[in-house]
Amino acid sequence: MDKKRNRPAGIGKLTLILIVVAVAGVLLGGGLLNIRAATDKEPYESLKVFTDVLHIIEKDYVRPVKTKKLIYGAIKGMLSSLDPHSSFMTPKMYKEMQVETKGSFGGLGIEITMKNGVLTVISPIEGTPAFKAGIKAGDQIIAIEGKPTKNMTLMDTVRKLRGKKGTKVTITIMRKGFTRPRDFTIVRDIIKIRSVRSKLFEGHYAYIRISQFQERTDSDFVNAVEKLERESQDKIEGMVLDLRNNPGGLLNQAVKIADRFIDKGLIVSIKGRDEGDNIAFQAKASTTIVTYPLVVLTNGGSASASEIVAGAIQDHHRGVIMGEQTFGKGSVQTIIPLSDGSGLRLTTALYYTPSGRSIQAEGITPDIVVPQKILMAELQAGKEKVKEHPFIKEKDLEHHLEGAKNKAVKEGEKTKGGEAQAKIPKDPLIERAIEVLKGARILGIAGRPAH
Repeated sequence: MDKKRNRPAGIGKLTLILIVVAVAGVLLGGGLLNIRAATDKEPYESLKVFTDVLHIIEKDYVRPVKTKKLIYGAIKGMLSSLDPHSSFMTPKMYKEMQVETKGSFGGLGIEITMKNGVLTVISPIEGTPAFKAGIKAGDQIIAIEGKPTKNMTLMDTVRKLRGKKGTKVTITIMRKGFTRPRDFTIVRDIIKIRSVRSKLFEGHYAYIRISQFQERTDSDFVNAVEKLERESQDKIEGMVLDLRNNPGGLLNQAVKIADRFIDKGLIVSIKGRDEGDNIAFQAKASTTIVTYPLVVLTNGGSASASEIVAGAIQDHHRGVIMGEQTFGKGSVQTIIPLSDGSGLRLTTALYYTPSGRSIQAEGITPDIVVPQKILMAELQAGKEKVKEHPFIKEKDLEHHLEGAKNKAVKEGEKTKGGEAQAKIPKDPLIERAIEVLKGARILGIAGRPAH
């Protein structure tokens, strides 16, 4: 797999320490620097310009500047000009990223991205300080501690938002409906992200929510399935898999989760610049544990790794996708450590669903489309005060990669003594999903394996 290009010896482009597919945000990233061998003088002439500028700054700038700071700044600028997900991590940032994949870090608990140079919230993580403070999807963070965020790099803003438990940070928010920006002062906490949550509804319908794909997501998912099956006395008649507001995470965990539902065939393929870097992930019957009918919930905050799972389930006709169009991040970032302890994240490939669809800047279209406006109306009819907040999509991001155009698929109580009693979901979309599962039971439709 090693090509004739400058890279650390013995490391293939897509077989590095981690391959991650998270939306550009507070959690994950990755990359690999490729320098193409040149056959003409142009690249060398450009490098000469760079070294000339470096020398001039070192010699004539009004104050002394460390060479490392200049080099780091140049690398950051180079990567930010490519796409929204490629970035450079200082040694400190790289260490923090490694900690994040284990699901614990100090901060606010928000997924963020850069949109037109403005720091924008993709979604707050349920139960975190940001969530409790009322931060919403689509909020623009225009300042942190009074310092404007416009044109800051994503990693720089992450560093400013992070901090020790108990410390405060003030962020200035502009939101649709605000007449002027408002300050939110939030107390940082240890963000321990519980990626898998589960419930049993009406004694027979399993509900599992995956908020992110982390190192333990698959094992936690298996434990949740086993727990729900015990509670139902092995009488589960269907499952709702909730991937709403799931920004992505580790690719291998997304593949493992999809494999729990699909017993054979392709789960996802990754295609890079060179044919030798292409990878295909196949399902195995031995790891399939869920065979009953399935409904997968998605929305505009479902991105990357969650789109891999939804796309595989949809293409194999293994379940019904319900909700809204997903984010549309179909690119893969590769992470590699550099010699000085820093790290590089670079978009190295696009991923494709089993049928060959690239969802880059397109997303997954649900089989049953339920717009957010309808859900908001239903919640308001139930006298719950809920405001609609539009989701940012991959196609809205500056420098986003264009993907192949794809056609839309379709428009569209307490447990005591081991006996599960009825629990009624308050979420309208979950209620609808359970109605679909009931319809499958009435019609005698069993869960269908891959084909």
